Amino acid sequence: MQVINGQIGDYFYALIFLIILLEAIVFVGFYFPGQFFAVLLVVGSEPDLKGITYLTIAMVLAATLGSVVNFALGRRQMQDNSKSKEITLKNLLLAMVHINSLAFFMVSQGAKGQSWKVVWLAGLLNLPYYLLLIAGTAILSEEIMQLAENTYFIFAALFIWLIVAIVLDIKNKKS
Repeated sequence: MQVINGQIGDYFYALIFLIILLEAIVFVGFYFPGQFFAVLLVVGSEPDLKGITYLTIAMVLAATLGSVVNFALGRRQMQDNSKSKEITLKNLLLAMVHINSLAFFMVSQGAKGQSWKVVWLAGLLNLPYYLLLIAGTAILSEEIMQLAENTYFIFAALFIWLIVAIVLDIKNKKS
């Protein structure tokens, strides 16, 4: 692993863990562009299969720890002890699109008195998600960097994401 001329070395996975953890904690993630730094580090490290595995483990553990913190923060804000309806996988998967939305989802679930199962389910679902994300980033690193530098692509992606979010929001309000 050749991260920034070998300067990070043994602390690489701890740094990735810290970056993802900071972004995973509600409100901190808005001010800390963790996934941006993580992508740069993954691209710069050119990981092999072993590196991809370790990166996946570090990121999933950090995201899960962040979910624990967010869920506990929600529990502290819980108004009553009544539990809400069961967890819907659809809502969890939608929240997992970005680590900040997962953070708010976990706070909400904690505040609603949901079971801690939702945290562990998110952690379990994060395994294949982060594995694919890291492997894809490592394999397609040059293409990803070219897309990241393309203003038209970024605006198109943001526009599509905004339209999908609005449509899903309207659908949820109708049901």
